[in-house]
Amino acid sequence: MAEIKPTATASGKATTVQAKKSSNAISWIAPIVCVLAGYAIWRFMMGNAASFEQPDPAGGFWPSHKGPKDAFSRIYEGGIIVPLLIGMLLMVIVFSIERLLTIRKALGNGSIADFIRKVQYHLANKNVDAALAECDKQRGSVGNVMKAGLRRYKEMISEGNLNTEQKVIAIQKEVEEATALELPMLQKNLVFLSTITSVGTLIALLGTVIGMIKSFSALGNEGGGSAAGELAIGISEALYNTALGIGTSALALIMYNIFTTKIDSITYGIDESGFTLTQSFASLYK
Repeated sequence: MAEIKPTATASGKATTVQAKKSSNAISWIAPIVCVLAGYAIWRFMMGNAASFEQPDPAGGFWPSHKGPKDAFSRIYEGGIIVPLLIGMLLMVIVFSIERLLTIRKALGNGSIADFIRKVQYHLANKNVDAALAECDKQRGSVGNVMKAGLRRYKEMISEGNLNTEQKVIAIQKEVEEATALELPMLQKNLVFLSTITSVGTLIALLGTVIGMIKSFSALGNEGGGSAAGELAIGISEALYNTALGIGTSALALIMYNIFTTKIDSITYGIDESGFTLTQSFASLYK
């Protein structure tokens, strides 16, 4: 029977990767605040009584103002779906800013390709400390993963109980654990953008359909040529829902694609970091 070699975990060394502490409060606070802000914009700015020829003196949650004086106030008559669409637009802006700041930090302080070349140079000269210093300069997700791998790389150089193959596996495992901590932070909250991309248009169409139903209902009840004019106005107001929803979905889609492209470049850098460490160790410390 062939001898079973101990795995890399048999070295008894715990991982050097530390779990990151992050708050997920923005994921549930931001949507609520954005929807409330959307209602406030719709109710008090678009629905400002001074912007209508026949304001509703009763006020309340949804005043029945008539005769908007400008296009901005006309959006108000798009109905109760409008504040929800405005809230979704605000969500796209908020989460785009949040992801922009996070991914910008994850990219580090310089070119990822240049950073990896510098590390490869130092490792080729067996100068692990200089490679670690480059990680401190670079920072970001790639720098963090490379640093975790280099620490285990340095430990494996002096490890005498494992063969080369097992040492390489230990380094690879360390890189994988560090990667598993970095990637969720990069992809966090992107689900909001991807959801709004598809749901925004559907909600806008719902608002449009509701407006069309009201308009045709009024036409059926009143009849006559004057009702046809009211129908045209009602349809134009209902279509504001469609325009707002399509614009929101388009912005969400654009930002989602931008962020996923950035994340793909970071992921590629992480993969190249792991390959650099394992190949370097396998070739230099046989």
